[in-house]
Amino acid sequence: MTDEQDFTVATARQAAERDELAEWVRRFLASPGSDNAPLGEKLATQPLWWAGPLELPIDQLNRLAGPPGEPVIVEVDEEEWRDDVDELADRVADGLEPPPVVATMKDGQLVLEDGNHRVEALRRAGRTSAWGVVGFPDRSGRDAFVPPGT
Repeated sequence: MTDEQDFTVATARQAAERDELAEWVRRFLASPGSDNAPLGEKLATQPLWWAGPLELPIDQLNRLAGPPGEPVIVEVDEEEWRDDVDELADRVADGLEPPPVVATMKDGQLVLEDGNHRVEALRRAGRTSAWGVVGFPDRSGRDAFVPPGT
């Protein structure tokens, strides 16, 4: 099984059904393409309660980087995004469903931990939501969560 097959909405759903979503996140973040094993280890060692995959409105995801006018920490000019964002947007427009993004709930906001480029590609392809898994600091927050816009 390739990494692209390992990390899909379907495999995230299967991991959630087995109560192994934290391990799915750790493996996904360590995989080629994500290449963020340190973040995976950090999230795996925090006491987080995971939910997902959930359909999350793109405009509610607070991204580290992104285009002006979006909920981002650092605004980046459209031209500065790597060419692979445009390539991925084309693939999304052709029907590709990229791996779920990884977010955490902090101070009542969805903070995108991994997936800035996927979210931007989805936005460029005209999508308004992204599949994601969300880590919560406590079980009650996870159990009470209703994705915005649903």
